Amino acid sequence: MDSAIKRRLTRIKKKQRVRKKVTGTPERPRLCVFRSAKHMYAQIIDDVAGHTLVAASTCEKEALAGQKFDSKKLAAVFVGKLVAERAKEKGITKVVFDRNGYIYHGRIKAVSDGAREAGLIF
Repeated sequence: MDSAIKRRLTRIKKKQRVRKKVTGTPERPRLCVFRSAKHMYAQIIDDVAGHTLVAASTCEKEALAGQKFDSKKLAAVFVGKLVAERAKEKGITKVVFDRNGYIYHGRIKAVSDGAREAGLIF
């Protein structure tokens, strides 16, 4: 089996284990993070209603307009702050963090640090 495929399948297994325990409610929605090779994505999701309440990513026009990130980690911090600001506008202050099967390190940690700096509690 190719190592990239094996790594992706391992992440999906971890994701399923975590999602059995972590759910978003209307009072405390789930902050889900996804990373690709080039971009970072963050969503705040209410699992009871099945709706995405807030979303932010590095491929949005707001993120790209006038912004030139020196590293992917700085872009991840920006996404964390952006999703937290949008959540506060909607009245969301507390969330549950879903790392989506990724190791809590690097860009995933940077998104959570950015969200905490902007005022989200988790």
